[in-house]
Amino acid sequence: MAYKVLIPQDVAQPGKDYLRERGYEIKMGSGVTAESIAADVVDCDAILARTAPFPAKVFEAGKQLKVVARHGVGYDNIDVAKATELGIWVTFAPESNANTVAEHAIGCILTLARNFIQLDRETRAGNFSIRDKLFGSDLAGKTLGVVGLGKIGRRVAQKAGRGLEMKVVGYDPFLKPEQMAEFATPAASMDEVFSTADFLTLHIPGGASNKGAVGQKQFGLMKKTAFFINASRGDIVDESALIEALRNGAIAGAAIDVFEKEPPQKDNPLMSMSNVLLTPHNASQTRECMIRMALHAAQGIDEVLSGRRPTWPVNDPAKRR
Repeated sequence: MAYKVLIPQDVAQPGKDYLRERGYEIKMGSGVTAESIAADVVDCDAILARTAPFPAKVFEAGKQLKVVARHGVGYDNIDVAKATELGIWVTFAPESNANTVAEHAIGCILTLARNFIQLDRETRAGNFSIRDKLFGSDLAGKTLGVVGLGKIGRRVAQKAGRGLEMKVVGYDPFLKPEQMAEFATPAASMDEVFSTADFLTLHIPGGASNKGAVGQKQFGLMKKTAFFINASRGDIVDESALIEALRNGAIAGAAIDVFEKEPPQKDNPLMSMSNVLLTPHNASQTRECMIRMALHAAQGIDEVLSGRRPTWPVNDPAKRR
């Protein structure tokens, strides 16, 4: 009997083709709640997971479950500890979206620097004279602060430094200064990056260890002319502190792709702020990247179910206590 793969949220066709070509049966999920997934997984050997929640109850229901493959990089929606305890592999796709998200961050920097949103709005309204009233700023010579210099952050740093002639200051507690010197001037602390940057972009993982890592203190350190960009995870930022900083003019503006609660409420103050660029958690969602994420997740499933060690493991069930 063929192994069965549960896909609660649809993925790009090449990912499904990859699995079917290797003999796997695909079961499309009936819903994206933990309860729905727990009900659907009972006869499945693998899950190709996107953004839905995968708490302990899902793994406890999946008596045949051997692997959960995350479609993308973040896996804070997966109870990795419970999966490991039950001998279930968790894989992810760290090579799939790094350049795509980095391009998104660069696009945000350009949009904020040149007031593209405001200028578009005023031009459509017939206010052509806005060209002499609202001025943008050059990026060459400006300082970009990058917090988190993993696969995404270092690409942002390289594109900004080499392509836009920006000065790049970076902080990553997991890297030695000599490891980041090629693409960023190392900072001694995250606070130093916030205080020196003209543009500040976050590229650190979500989860308990970083929850609320950026708040009133960090926004208070920023220049009043500086812009803040977050395309990592919403729970990293104290959203109320960000809103207050924008209201009080403590910072000049922001570009936000991720929120504390998704989707954000219609009455979220960020929705009505003209100096904020908002996108719906889609920094990685280009056609090309969606295919890569689906294929890399499918690869992880095939590797585990074929008895091989996965290329991109999050855990190692063999080493569970």
